[in-house]
Amino acid sequence: MLNTKLEFAKTVVQKAGVFIKQHLSDDLEISEKTHFDDLVTNLDREVQDQILTQIQSTFPGDSVLAEENDVRHDISDGNVWVLDPIDGTTNFIVQRDNFAVMLAYYEAGVGKIGVILDVMNDNLYWGDGTSAYKNETQIHLTVKPLRQSLIGVNTYMYRTNAGGLLDLSHESLGVRAIGSAGIEYVNILDGKIWGYFSNLSPWDYAAGAVLIAPFGYVTQQIDGSPLAFEGRQMMMSVPSDQLDKIKAYLK
Repeated sequence: MLNTKLEFAKTVVQKAGVFIKQHLSDDLEISEKTHFDDLVTNLDREVQDQILTQIQSTFPGDSVLAEENDVRHDISDGNVWVLDPIDGTTNFIVQRDNFAVMLAYYEAGVGKIGVILDVMNDNLYWGDGTSAYKNETQIHLTVKPLRQSLIGVNTYMYRTNAGGLLDLSHESLGVRAIGSAGIEYVNILDGKIWGYFSNLSPWDYAAGAVLIAPFGYVTQQIDGSPLAFEGRQMMMSVPSDQLDKIKAYLK
């Protein structure tokens, strides 16, 4: 059944990517959610509705936790799909680039499937928590020491030294900020960044956490406590074997 669900996830995410590309030149209906820079488009909602419908018709006993329209479910309660229909909506609106479709599947709070589509580069990253693939090629990742690496960051956290992130960055080669958690996670998988620090909601990190786990990465709150999978939390995805070295900088 898990393999069936993995193939399903890959298929629906790829279909969503095709749909988005077909509508790239459309005039978007853009709305503010909580603030002028917290945006949602008609395509976010349409993609979410399409994927929700496919999940509900194919796996009627499963539940969904999704970004738009207050689709919420406790991650620890049964079989739960976690969906971000367009991650990096502002990038999508302004750049038509650097955005992703993300879908994860959890059983009783344990990540079993993660899928991220880098839409504009047509790269599909997928895995089951034990291995990860980029398209049809298995990923083999060698994690470098922090002092030989770049860090993916949330710009506000970096500027304000939230959680000690600015202090930690001085031990790296520098920071990069993209504005899409999905693209940050695939950059980890591509070996472009060492780790990722941000203030995220569950749909932002659910798929990425599954994909990077086979390479010794942990995804947790910046203070080291587990993520609650509800609301926004300052979090990090970092190599577990380097946690002790970075704890002195984080707070």
